[in-house]
Amino acid sequence: MDVSDYSNELQTYLLGHGDDLLAHIIQFNELMMRYQAAIKEVSTKLEILKSDFQLRNQRSSIESIQSRIKKPASILKKLSSRGIEVNLETIRTQLSDVAGIRVICPFIDDIYQVAEQLAIQDDIRVLRVKDYIQNPKPNGYRSYHMILEVPVFFMDNKELMQVEVQFRTVAMDFWASLEHQIKYKKDIPDAEELVRELKSCADTIAETDRKMLELRRRMEQQKGGQTEKRPQEFPE
Repeated sequence: MDVSDYSNELQTYLLGHGDDLLAHIIQFNELMMRYQAAIKEVSTKLEILKSDFQLRNQRSSIESIQSRIKKPASILKKLSSRGIEVNLETIRTQLSDVAGIRVICPFIDDIYQVAEQLAIQDDIRVLRVKDYIQNPKPNGYRSYHMILEVPVFFMDNKELMQVEVQFRTVAMDFWASLEHQIKYKKDIPDAEELVRELKSCADTIAETDRKMLELRRRMEQQKGGQTEKRPQEFPE
C-alpha cells in the first residue's frame, strides 16, 4: 500500500470512530514514510546478504523478501485492545511490528545464518528474538522473529526505527498462509478437529523441512568428495 493511501484509510476509519487523530493525518503519513524508509534500509541489507551468499555458495539462502506497513485500522485496534491511548507517540513506542519484513528461506539453517549475519551488522541493534522454530506455538506455528532497531537518515535528522523481521522456510510460510485464511473464517463446523489437523500438518511440514535439510547436506558432502577426487584440469 502506498503511503498516500494510508491517510485515506485512516480518515475513513477515524470518521466512524470520532478520533482526534484526524488533526494529525500529515504527521501520521510522515511517520508511515519513516517506517517505509526503515523497511528499505533492512531490505537492502538482506538483498546484499542474498547476493553475497549466492556468489560464495552457488545457491541462494533467500527465496524472497516481502514487506508491509501495518494498516491504520490494525494499528488503532491493537493499541485500543491493550487499553493504550492512541496517538503518534504510542504508535512509535508501544508497537514493534508497524514495519514488517518476511524473509522466506529454502532451508532451516539458512534462517539462522541470515539472521546472524544481519544481527552482527554495526548499525543494527537486536531488541528481541522469538524462536518459534525451536519452540513452536501450540497451534504448530513455526517462524523466527527478530525486532530490530535501525538508523534512518532524513534531510534534517537521524531516527532509530523499529522493524520486525520474520524468517520462515517455504514450507513454514505455506502452512502459515493457509492457517491464517482458515483462522479468520467464521462459523466453521468441527473447529476443534480442524485445529488438531492443522497442528498435525505443521508437525509433518516441520519433519519435511528437517529431511530436506539432511538431503541437501548429504548432496553437498557427496559433491565435495567428488570435487576432491576430480583430476586437475589445468596445468600449473
